[in-house]
Amino acid sequence: MKAILSDDGQMFTLIRGAWSNTYPISEAAHWRAFYRRQPVDFPKSGNAYVASITALESLCRDLGLDG
Repeated sequence: MKAILSDDGQMFTLIRGAWSNTYPISEAAHWRAFYRRQPVDFPKSGNAYVASITALESLCRDLGLDG
């Protein structure tokens, strides 16, 4: 998965294969927490969420969001 910041810095887009969705920057920490919970809530998912978590952690770090 990729997390790409919009040119104006107000939105970010998550992209994985043919799927993508765009969110306001204010929701970045929410989505990071959501994806961090997935392996705990769904242990059979294995490593399915690693790329999502990594992309969102990088985005949040770049934005200066702690957590």
